[in-house]
Amino acid sequence: MPDKPLRWIPGTLQTPPVGEEARIEAGVLLRRIQRGEKLGMPHSRPMPSIGSRVHELRVRDGENRLTWRIFYRTDTEAVLVVHWFAKKDRKTPKEAIDLCKARLREYDDGQEGPEGLD
Repeated sequence: MPDKPLRWIPGTLQTPPVGEEARIEAGVLLRRIQRGEKLGMPHSRPMPSIGSRVHELRVRDGENRLTWRIFYRTDTEAVLVVHWFAKKDRKTPKEAIDLCKARLREYDDGQEGPEGLD
């Protein structure tokens, strides 16, 4: 089975100011997801508050003393990167959840057919 392509939803920060080790870790984790591996804690957790098949990747950035969150959705044809930001509080900000929902709605509305049906 070939790797699923990564698709960055427009507006997603594609090159965030992440330290080198965190950038490598994010790349490795995203590659594993592209290959069909289902990650669990501590790397990934489901985000049903955003939508089905949406998960949150957690990437620690010791260089910048931050923890990055990468929201992604696994569709049949691709892995969609929806949002990438530095999380500073325990709770995911409502603004981040609303932004992800809006981006996914816009993406899905722009698709020809039913995307990602499993």
